[in-house]
Amino acid sequence: MSETKTKTVRFIITRQDNPESAPYQEEFEIAYRPNMNVISALMEIRRNPVNAKGEKTTPVTWEMNCLEEVCGACSMVINGKPRQSCTALIDQLEQPIRLEPMRTFPVIRDLQIDRSRMFDSLKKVKAWIPIDGTYDLGPGPRMPEKKRQWAYELSKCMTCGVCLEACPNVNSKSNFIGPAPLSQVRLFNAHPTGAMNKAERLEAIMGDGGLANCGNSQNCVQSCPKGIPLTTSIAALNRDTTIQAFRNFFGSDEV
Repeated sequence: MSETKTKTVRFIITRQDNPESAPYQEEFEIAYRPNMNVISALMEIRRNPVNAKGEKTTPVTWEMNCLEEVCGACSMVINGKPRQSCTALIDQLEQPIRLEPMRTFPVIRDLQIDRSRMFDSLKKVKAWIPIDGTYDLGPGPRMPEKKRQWAYELSKCMTCGVCLEACPNVNSKSNFIGPAPLSQVRLFNAHPTGAMNKAERLEAIMGDGGLANCGNSQNCVQSCPKGIPLTTSIAALNRDTTIQAFRNFFGSDEV
């Protein structure tokens, strides 16, 4: 009886021992199973950290949480494209499968990154509805259904950082806040209560690092795993900031 060769999956993973060390590549080979995704493959490597040369090595480090493309934690560059590793199916990827960390953000170790840059930008634009206290204020104002529908699309953002990785204007030499925080400005300004801070949010993106730094490459909307209309938001914000500039110049809210 002839022996059947076991089907395997080959990975080339860019690794980095710490934030200051140089990156290097290490190859791994694991047994194929139907319906595998990149996360399940990384779990298999972690369970038995032996590289393709048969050498014992350290387990690969990465981030994950929900495993259903909701939390955004497992973002990485897979075969040259930034995406979520939980929805990257092995059967749909060309081998060898190359895994790299997103370089827009500082690398902590291996595929794990520090997304503080994005979260700091969300703080800068006040991407929340500021309500002081827990008072019983009664029912809040209702949004028109048409506005609610497109606002819901913007609310799908899971701060995965993929759009920032895809954007050529977000890099170590630029302080551009990127498409995700800009889209959140539009989302929270559309909220009836959030509109109280509309001018503050718009002024936050009118300076250096804001809208003017967008080069309109449209990579963001093509790479967004949730299909959020990011470029539509940026276009709408260009109009809003122009109106806000006139209001600031004339010192009036009636413009």
